[in-house]
Amino acid sequence: MGENLHELTTEMRNAASEALDQMTSLEIVTLMNEEDKKVAHAVEQVLPQVARAVDLISRALGDGGRLFYFGAGTSGRLGVLDASECPPTFGTDPQLVRGVIAGGVDALVEAIEGAEDSAELGKEDVMRSGVRAGDVVVGIAASGRTPYVIGALEAAKARQSVTISLSCNPTPDISQGVDVSINIVVGPEVVTGSTRLKAGTATKMVLNMLTTASMVHLGKVYGNLMVNVQATNQKLRERAKHIVMEVTGASYEEAERHITLAGGDARVAIVMKQTGLSAEEARERLNQAGGKLRLAMEKR
Repeated sequence: MGENLHELTTEMRNAASEALDQMTSLEIVTLMNEEDKKVAHAVEQVLPQVARAVDLISRALGDGGRLFYFGAGTSGRLGVLDASECPPTFGTDPQLVRGVIAGGVDALVEAIEGAEDSAELGKEDVMRSGVRAGDVVVGIAASGRTPYVIGALEAAKARQSVTISLSCNPTPDISQGVDVSINIVVGPEVVTGSTRLKAGTATKMVLNMLTTASMVHLGKVYGNLMVNVQATNQKLRERAKHIVMEVTGASYEEAERHITLAGGDARVAIVMKQTGLSAEEARERLNQAGGKLRLAMEKR
């Protein structure tokens, strides 16, 4: 399928690290740091494609769709990680952004032999996940040729979902027929073929962009404050109080009182403080504004 393995950018030998096993610890980590500096520049080259993907994702989520990541190995784990961080950060339903990894949950902590080699498994996971028209499916594969991801994207296209491919090679097989193809060319790894290094870092950076920028468009952020944060532990409860203080100018005690009345929802507390509404009235105003705090506060 596609190129021979040795022709893939992610599988090429890095001339700078050919004597890696003879280097001191400082030399190894210095070299890794030098190589890592190239990642942000590589991501910079694909920002127009990332922005196009954000537009498609935010539009789909705003219209009731969902975002799915499909990948194998490191790529799959990174998709699961990004999806799992959306509920605590942005207060989203766990079903809104979902990560699916070849081989299932067990593959998060151990290698599931052969799972990534099955295009049929990718198709089955798309069906099992209930992907439908109006959803967005992002297929992630550093090599750009993982059969599992190819199968997942083909099944998603058949179901009329928006499809996005994310790879770290310039001409990936997974980009065939997708709506947006994001190809971050980070160059050969310090350890040949170890895409958990630069390719993994680049992938994480782009996934951060896809969800963060989309959530900003959906009103989950006010200014640069994560007003939808779920106050599920002491640190996050304190963060929620300080967000209320920052936006409204309330004292710590006032913020604490409003957060308590709002059931831990910083947005509701802010609307209460700014408008004098009760928690129930503030929550209703937010619902009418589609959860967007700025719109809710402007509404009279």
